[in-house]
Amino acid sequence: QVRLVESGGDLVQAGGSLRLSCAASGIIFSFSIADMGWYRQAPGKQRELVATISAGGSTNYSDSVKGRFTISRDGAKNTVYLQMNSLKPEDTAVYYCRLGVSAFWGQGTQVTVSS
Repeated sequence: QVRLVESGGDLVQAGGSLRLSCAASGIIFSFSIADMGWYRQAPGKQRELVATISAGGSTNYSDSVKGRFTISRDGAKNTVYLQMNSLKPEDTAVYYCRLGVSAFWGQGTQVTVSS
């Protein structure tokens, strides 16, 4: 079983920054070979991909966050991060991390950006 626990969500003013964390664990899980992703879901909208990072460190971003968000990983801590800068009200959503394209998701962390 894989367990993903997000943290770091908060209420922040537009233009501000937050860093989200996702700690991964599991007896059959090897973080070092796992692709990881951050997704978000705003009220009334479908869940969308925000950023991904491969086991080798290659990254991809949605056009809406490119240049503002940075995904990274720390193998020693089995943790993936999402640094979010220049936040906008439209970034308001519940943010989830996911193991690759598997069925394993975290519980989500709320990010609210006020204008």
